[in-house]
Amino acid sequence: MPDTAAVLPVLAEVVRSGFTEGHHRGSLVVLAPDGSVELSLGEPERPVFPRSCNKPFQAVATLRAGLPIEGELLALAAASHSGETFHLDGVRTILAGADLAEEDLQTPPDLPLDPTEAEHHLAGGGHRSRLLMNCSGKHAAWLAASTANGWGTGDYLDPAHPIQRLALEALEEATGESIAAEGTDGCGAPLLAVSLVGLARGYRSLLLAAPDSPQRRVADAMRAHPEYVAGTRRPDTWLMRGLPGALAKMGAEAVQAVALPDGRAVAFKIDDGATRALGPVLAAVLRRLGHTDPVLDRIGAAPLHGGSAVVGEIRAVTL
Repeated sequence: MPDTAAVLPVLAEVVRSGFTEGHHRGSLVVLAPDGSVELSLGEPERPVFPRSCNKPFQAVATLRAGLPIEGELLALAAASHSGETFHLDGVRTILAGADLAEEDLQTPPDLPLDPTEAEHHLAGGGHRSRLLMNCSGKHAAWLAASTANGWGTGDYLDPAHPIQRLALEALEEATGESIAAEGTDGCGAPLLAVSLVGLARGYRSLLLAAPDSPQRRVADAMRAHPEYVAGTRRPDTWLMRGLPGALAKMGAEAVQAVALPDGRAVAFKIDDGATRALGPVLAAVLRRLGHTDPVLDRIGAAPLHGGSAVVGEIRAVTL
């Protein structure tokens, strides 16, 4: 069989001291305002695990389960949060509203996702905890929805659990695809594979949904409170603040999805899972679509250091 990775296009290159020392290959798709494919690179029809890019659809499931959650807390239900104080307080609020405790979370004990927050936590004598894990907002919302419906909380991560069936249905409906593969995400939750084309279609559908629908409520909460979706030092937050109306979410193993208010949508994956290439590729594709906001300079910056000096960069190519 041919090596798929070898034939995927180079989306970013690693340049140090003027010498190209590495490449990041991948697949990318851009949907036009009418939903048709405007740009296709690599194999965007091939299924991938979108990882945390699936979280908005998992949040839709909590609303369809009847959980009365809005605003910052709804954004947190779709988050890969940084572990900042306001994130942790929000997760505690979701749990307390259902008479649940941190011990009910089945996230693996972890440190804050944001390196600065992790350093502060360790310097203060802190340890890994289930609350700190970046998916704890999603898990708390699932638990609260389960409690509200009288569903079991000890097995809420079982793929057959009602909340997980609702999450699967929400993803299939939004992407227009049947789930291609099932696995287990890093947080222990069921993980569902779709194509990048389907993922872009799903993000586009969140913005085009009726204003009072669960899909649009999730999208509106994320866009209104992007710090709760990511954190104060994260590209998804910068993008949603810098390009009003945009919806953005990254996932582990270098997956990124974006929906734009003009009806366009973008989804891509760096094949080797190098998240360091996400920013340069994201900024490049948005510039190709005509966006010139200065926030793209911040998102696209990926300097390489030699000692204390900048000696190179990771930069997008092909786009």
